[in-house]
Amino acid sequence: MFNSSSAAKRERQSESRRMRNRETKSTVRTAIKKFQVAKDSNDTALAKEKLEIAIKLLDTAGSKGVIHRNTVSRKKSRLYAQLNSLNKAE
Repeated sequence: MFNSSSAAKRERQSESRRMRNRETKSTVRTAIKKFQVAKDSNDTALAKEKLEIAIKLLDTAGSKGVIHRNTVSRKKSRLYAQLNSLNKAE
């Protein structure tokens, strides 16, 4: 198995962190999808509400290092652009 107890501990830590990061990424993706659904239904108020939730989750994931901060910035920019295009269409 492992050659040392420290290697075993490192494996346990890596697994728990991987699961935590996986959960965070999944939550962020779900929030973004909910925003997309609200945007596609042309409901500006709901889309704005869902966007705020998605942005908060993205910022949290970025600050914890789950997602790179530049990736967070890019995703936020694209989400805001989608909301602005929805506002222009109305």
